[in-house]
Amino acid sequence: MAEDQTTPQDPSSQYAQPDKEGEQIAHPGRTGDLRDEPDHGEESYRGSGRLEGKKAVITGGDSGIGRAVAIAFAREGADVLIVHLPEEEDDARTTVGHVEAAGREGVALAADIREEENCQRIVDRAVQEFGRIDVLVNNAAYQMAQPGGIEDITTEQLDRTFKTNLYGMFWLTKKALPHMGEGSSIINTASIQAYQPSPPLLDYATTKAGIVNFTKGLGQMLAERGIRVNCVAPGPIWTPLIPATMPEDKVGSFGEDVPMGRAGQPAELAPAYVFFASQESSYITAEVIGVTGGKPIS
Repeated sequence: MAEDQTTPQDPSSQYAQPDKEGEQIAHPGRTGDLRDEPDHGEESYRGSGRLEGKKAVITGGDSGIGRAVAIAFAREGADVLIVHLPEEEDDARTTVGHVEAAGREGVALAADIREEENCQRIVDRAVQEFGRIDVLVNNAAYQMAQPGGIEDITTEQLDRTFKTNLYGMFWLTKKALPHMGEGSSIINTASIQAYQPSPPLLDYATTKAGIVNFTKGLGQMLAERGIRVNCVAPGPIWTPLIPATMPEDKVGSFGEDVPMGRAGQPAELAPAYVFFASQESSYITAEVIGVTGGKPIS
């Protein structure tokens, strides 16, 4: 856990490296399976009413970055619906508990966004619960490293990666737009992989580059409707997805190649999403913020 956030700190040592040596867990990865659980801001995030009364939908909200964003949004005053896979129900309940502890309405919905009808079901449930959608966070993603390269990426894996990371984002955004008014915000999660692709993550990196392009195009398209579209590009962030999808040797050195010399924590991502969701970023659209520990995204 980080030290008191009110005092100046050296960001390179603000968090210790997680205990990840030899860590391997089953996909899709559950928070409780990790020896060293990530910091989602449970103790450190302090809200200041920047999202008071807003209604948010977050895909992949059960754990990792999605959980950190849900906690931050709730503490800033937003009601939150999180989307998760059926096998992630335990983590989803924990996230909803944090939202409700902040005094906001929390809803968890099990849905695989690879199916278009599920994307419609997500939007319908959000409108049923909240009446509208003010913030849509397209955060759900699938990756599976293949050290052998393109020859080892099966059509099944390619289809799952593209449908989760691109199709689901496209469908959900399209279906949510009729329920989003002026001042609404769409925030997509890309990756440093969009700019500096790792060969074992070729299919994943390709989708993340697509998300950046989607953000830039849609941001221009929706500006005249008063809806902003932006993107957060994380670097190496410690979440259950890492030891569930990467070889043991890569997990052991995860995050050590960035200038800050360590993996980031989900809690360090959440403020970027709050910024894009709030009126503080009112003149920013079709843009990308890199949260990468110092590794360039251009």
